Amino acid sequence: MPALSSIPVRVQTMPCGTTDCGNAVPILHEVRHALERLIATGEGTQIDLNAIPFGPEDEAHLLAVLGVGEVRATIDALGPTHVQETAIPGVWLIDYRITEDQRLALHLDIGDIPEILRTQRQDLDTALTTLDARLTSAQDRAPFEY
Repeated sequence: MPALSSIPVRVQTMPCGTTDCGNAVPILHEVRHALERLIATGEGTQIDLNAIPFGPEDEAHLLAVLGVGEVRATIDALGPTHVQETAIPGVWLIDYRITEDQRLALHLDIGDIPEILRTQRQDLDTALTTLDARLTSAQDRAPFEY
């Protein structure tokens, strides 16, 4: 009986950077489970599409199925981040880019509102102080004349 090491094995891989890796449908099932969890518990989910083999055809397929919703926002912090609601309520596409318009990350955020759009707690802690300072400054100015 021959040893396993004597059996020739050839591994063929598909270059995912140029084709379909077959991961759009599994991601869509993951989105479905995340929506069920959101509805049942209120718990949101974030799916990092850069963390899995995901070719251009996968992305095109996924985006075609999810569609485009009505809400979009752009955040300017270290480069533009584009937030796009999909046609599926509660499913958001987040495209993080650097100033050269190179993609850093692509996420799906399943939740009532994308986490990136929520006010950070530490920012809320300074909100009243900031507003009070601005109110004081506004009161010190001459009244606006019509």
